[in-house]
Amino acid sequence: MGTKTPPSASILVIDDEKKLNDLLSRILSLEGYKVVQAYTAKEGLRILHQEQVVLVISDVKLPDANGVELVKAIKQIKPFVEVINLTAYGTIADGVQAIQNGAFNYITKGDDNDRIIPLVSQAFNKAMHQLEAESLKNKSNTIVGFDNIIGTSPSITNALTLAKKVASTDTTVLLLGETGTGKEVFASAIHQAGGRSGKPFVAINCSSFTGDLLESELFGYKAGAFTGALKDKKGLVEEANGGTLFLDEVGEIMPDMQARLLRLLENQSFIKIGSTETTKVNVRIIAATNRDLQKAAETGTFRMDLYYRLSVFNIQLPPLRERKPDIRSLADHYLAMFSAKMGVQKMQMDKGFIEALEQHPWKGNIRELKNLMERVVILADSASLSNSLLPPEFNTDITDSNPIDLATVEKQHIKKILAYTGGNKTETARLLGIGLTTLYRKLDEYTLNQ
Repeated sequence: MGTKTPPSASILVIDDEKKLNDLLSRILSLEGYKVVQAYTAKEGLRILHQEQVVLVISDVKLPDANGVELVKAIKQIKPFVEVINLTAYGTIADGVQAIQNGAFNYITKGDDNDRIIPLVSQAFNKAMHQLEAESLKNKSNTIVGFDNIIGTSPSITNALTLAKKVASTDTTVLLLGETGTGKEVFASAIHQAGGRSGKPFVAINCSSFTGDLLESELFGYKAGAFTGALKDKKGLVEEANGGTLFLDEVGEIMPDMQARLLRLLENQSFIKIGSTETTKVNVRIIAATNRDLQKAAETGTFRMDLYYRLSVFNIQLPPLRERKPDIRSLADHYLAMFSAKMGVQKMQMDKGFIEALEQHPWKGNIRELKNLMERVVILADSASLSNSLLPPEFNTDITDSNPIDLATVEKQHIKKILAYTGGNKTETARLLGIGLTTLYRKLDEYTLNQ
């Protein structure tokens, strides 16, 4: 079945020396990054408009521009994009100017071969965080309500009853449950059903950011507060003013940030980085965690006063293994969604397929089920889904007369996903639910990395 390769973030390398450009691009590709190449500034800026570029590695001496000045143009087009300048002959003045223009770093070719990969990793991750934060500002466009929550099992019905009761208030809510149980969906539904439904719903995963980055994303900063802060930036707290701020994985916040969050909850106010003025807001807080926050508070790893502020109204979301009556309807929902997304006719799950789903422990909960159904739609060659499409750990029919060669099954599975993604290893690893390093090891093991 024909599909489009899913879009993924890429690195743009701009260098008019083709051999160096090819070498660096090859190194980055082997590290699992999607790389696009340009040999002039003009070509690079055109690609920047067309591709989902998050990091630019640019030579300083280009035939049609100065790479240090090019940083400004890149930042004007896409402010979240990070830039690393490379130069054959580095000068302190150029380095200072590059950083002032917003570059992530400025390094000399050849002298920094052992630095480039860790530096790329840092810059890429920072850019991805900034891109995520930028997309969160538009979260209200994808808000879901209680009608979008699928399930009739007693455990999910009880959680829904509590959520609907608290929705009409401004009470702080703490959603508890394992990863993948749908905490953000519940937070969105609570916001949508309340008096702030016409206002912004802004979500952030606190575990995705380091302490400093989380502080700047939440509270914003003033121009000149630190290197690269070229202009004032609104934080997500201010973006959510009048609406709801959803703090996912709130248990991962570092102690110094816990104090700042406590002040926000107590006073509805905060101070931007680099400022001395207090900013007042009117924000409802909904938080979520997969940790036992009460235990963390009792052992001193989480502030007790902040725990009490967050846990005014707790809602426990059940794991999928406790919602067996809901598994079929959830699977059917995702089957319809991914069939439509990939432009194929909706398939049917046979009895063995459904039984295998219902017997699975679902350690990754609804998120695991969703990812599985996406992979199944990719792999299916007919209108009927049987358990032969499921990963080996789902199979309950292994007998001496029906042996399964795990290596063969795994190899074929990886080959199909690679074909679907057009060879994009980062996306392949995501769909398989494994780390990029693990994927590379398996590609070598099955001689698929040719």
